[in-house]
Amino acid sequence: MASFQTEQLRTFLAVLDHGTFDAAAHRLHVTPSAVSQRIKAMEQAAGQVLLQRTTPIAPTPAGAVVHRLARQLRQLEADAAAELGLAGTGPGTLAVVVNADSLATWFLDALELMPESAQPAIEVVREDEQHSVGLLRSGAVMAAVTATADPVQGCSATPLGAMAYRAVASAGFMGRWFPRGFSSGALDAAPSLNYDRTDTLQSNFAAAVAGGALAGPRHYLPDTLQLADAVARGLGWGLMPQAHCSAGLKDGSLVDLVPGHTTRIPLFWQRWRIESPALDVLTDSVQRAASLALDQGAHRQDG
Repeated sequence: MASFQTEQLRTFLAVLDHGTFDAAAHRLHVTPSAVSQRIKAMEQAAGQVLLQRTTPIAPTPAGAVVHRLARQLRQLEADAAAELGLAGTGPGTLAVVVNADSLATWFLDALELMPESAQPAIEVVREDEQHSVGLLRSGAVMAAVTATADPVQGCSATPLGAMAYRAVASAGFMGRWFPRGFSSGALDAAPSLNYDRTDTLQSNFAAAVAGGALAGPRHYLPDTLQLADAVARGLGWGLMPQAHCSAGLKDGSLVDLVPGHTTRIPLFWQRWRIESPALDVLTDSVQRAASLALDQGAHRQDG
């Protein structure tokens, strides 16, 4: 089994954090040659290439394993330093991946619940809940809000509840595109609003209620709040978090495409399975916030 020195792992992490050998050398106050030699020694010990010499530098599949090890070591060192009360130390920076809708609705509540005395710095990476576990596998993040129930190797997975969505449109849009109410034919012609090209909410809704693929024109707006504004302006129909459309449904400015239909996306919290007080604090706060904001009665995916 390959054995890496702490100095090597810190160098490996600096290269991936900063993107180049030169930038890592500047951060570590060593020469680029020293950085190159450390990485070469690690690759010789592992018997395989660990870093792709791209711009920015990226880990190979084997390098992703080492990346995760290096991140875990850094977090354990930060936790230990904080517990020892060493001057100038804290609980470190926790990197977590969160889907855009959770970030726009309830995740900041979780950060607010964290006690100031134990609050680490948080780096939030935004990624779709269907694709976030890839960042866990690579070692880029330590925890994730994800739609994947099966834990990534080295991680635990805990149900958070389900995010509720409604397929809605403005009242004016419904009058133009669905003058006789909802029908499969009208849905095929009406433009939809999608977050990005990985967003499957609208397509899954069309399959569930109309039995076919989404056929109408698609607009893409990679921002949860801007997408909600576009729906309100009548630019298309879309699935919105219930928290963002309930007021519009109540005052009549928004209308359900299919009255009574709710799409529920189960969410899970996956985190590294290491003993980390900082990660424990974040986990507790995320679970408490989710228990208040998400549907706790549905862990299946609807629609």
